[in-house]
Amino acid sequence: MTDQERTALLAPLTTLQVGGPAARLVTVSDPRELVDVCLAAWADEEPWLVLGGGSNVVVSDDGFEGTVIRIATRGVEQLETGPDDAPGTVRVRVQAGEPWDDLVAYAVTNGLSGIEALSGIPGSSGASPVQNIGAYGQEVASVLAGVSFLDAETGELEWLSADDLGFGYRTSVLKRGRSGVVVSIDLRLGRAGTDALALGAPIEYDQLANALGVALGDRVALGAVREAVLRLRASKGMVLDPADPDSVSAGSFFTNPIVGEQFARTIPSEAPRWVTEQPATDDSPEVYSVKLSAAWLIEHAGLGRGFSLPGSNAAISGKHTLALVNRGGATASQIAELARFIQWRVQAEFGVNLAPEPVFVGSFE
Repeated sequence: MTDQERTALLAPLTTLQVGGPAARLVTVSDPRELVDVCLAAWADEEPWLVLGGGSNVVVSDDGFEGTVIRIATRGVEQLETGPDDAPGTVRVRVQAGEPWDDLVAYAVTNGLSGIEALSGIPGSSGASPVQNIGAYGQEVASVLAGVSFLDAETGELEWLSADDLGFGYRTSVLKRGRSGVVVSIDLRLGRAGTDALALGAPIEYDQLANALGVALGDRVALGAVREAVLRLRASKGMVLDPADPDSVSAGSFFTNPIVGEQFARTIPSEAPRWVTEQPATDDSPEVYSVKLSAAWLIEHAGLGRGFSLPGSNAAISGKHTLALVNRGGATASQIAELARFIQWRVQAEFGVNLAPEPVFVGSFE
């Protein structure tokens, strides 16, 4: 454990590169020490914040008046399968601080399928179940067995199964308010083979199928899927790259809104939409729900790629309208101001409220 200076800036620890100082910053690289540090912080009854890869957070310019616990624990191990594990699966335990893309690379290299389409997503493995990360037809909920969770109310280390986590589209009970820290996660991955040439899970996303030149439902070598996903994400500025200013972002800034089928009829017919089992975000009872494209709504509200407000260093990515980027020297307030403007324009044009995906930390008034 290292205890950094009292005025340690949080900006360099986030992918958006914004955020003021922490009152106290503690970096923890041992799982047992992580438990001790969390319990000590909670006993002080001071504000606390857990930080992993810093990829899904917007920290205010004033910083955080409390203890920031930066999780840097590492490790991936294959376990013996249990009675609840289906034949042909491999149980993998991952420490919370393990970078998510490093885990995907490990799985592909070792012929384990189920997360190859989640390549290139920044952040830590412990954060993956919090918002139920997903992309290109896969999401973590489909392979998660459960998490080792340190409950902030009881101080007890508990096992929460996937059912306990109440997964939904980009959400879980951990995002909806259950307080504590994910110490490690267990995944059930398919035993596809022994290396990256083994066939992965069936392709379930049109854009990925087109990139691979296959039909939906086809199976492709794990390594080929990973490479295709990384290319697709890079084309959108969604892979961290010091040479790409469009990658200085929090990834997708807004979730795709889910609305009732009646309301969806008010949206122009050319707007992309998908029928979903997820509950609608409006209050009216509907026969079914429809997921809309947040990127399409933003673009057709008149806010194109590269858009920025006058005098601001925050902008919509030049590669993808769903990402907000720091063009250099942007403040957290400028990021938040741009996000609010986008929400206002989409609401005014289509009557749809876009929900931010990142967590806002601190005051943005």
